[in-house]
Amino acid sequence: MKQIYRDWKDDPVAEKIAWLMDRSIRIGPFSIGLDGLLGLIPGIGDMASGMISAIIIARALEANVPRAAIIRMVINVGVDSLVGSIPFLGDLFDFAYKANVRNVEIYRTAIRGDRRAARDWTFILAVVLIMLAFISLPIIGLLYLGRLLGPSIF
Repeated sequence: MKQIYRDWKDDPVAEKIAWLMDRSIRIGPFSIGLDGLLGLIPGIGDMASGMISAIIIARALEANVPRAAIIRMVINVGVDSLVGSIPFLGDLFDFAYKANVRNVEIYRTAIRGDRRAARDWTFILAVVLIMLAFISLPIIGLLYLGRLLGPSIF
């Protein structure tokens, strides 16, 4: 079994990546990072940001962080990448949503042992249910529409 980092100072790399990607550039009272700037590059920007964000997740995996915390970190990066890929609104979202800072906080609390797995699993379940709704509602709508129009379409 892998050893968990005993002191947060053992992993300054994750902290530095989160700072660089989410808070390295100050603009008045706001801070942005490379994540938002990379998101402005069509096609590859959000993918590149997601790959850099995956380094924090990989380091948490190496530190033997609980599975629920890892899944929650993956969801954060997924949301950041998915919503960030929407033209214009996604770019604004990239500047506001600090997935890497959130993931470092999850990592930090998991290492300290302060993380409640039940809360993470509840969040994961909610995300899965929302995803199932997004997938099933159009299918149900098409089935209803087919039934409404009858066999004349087919």
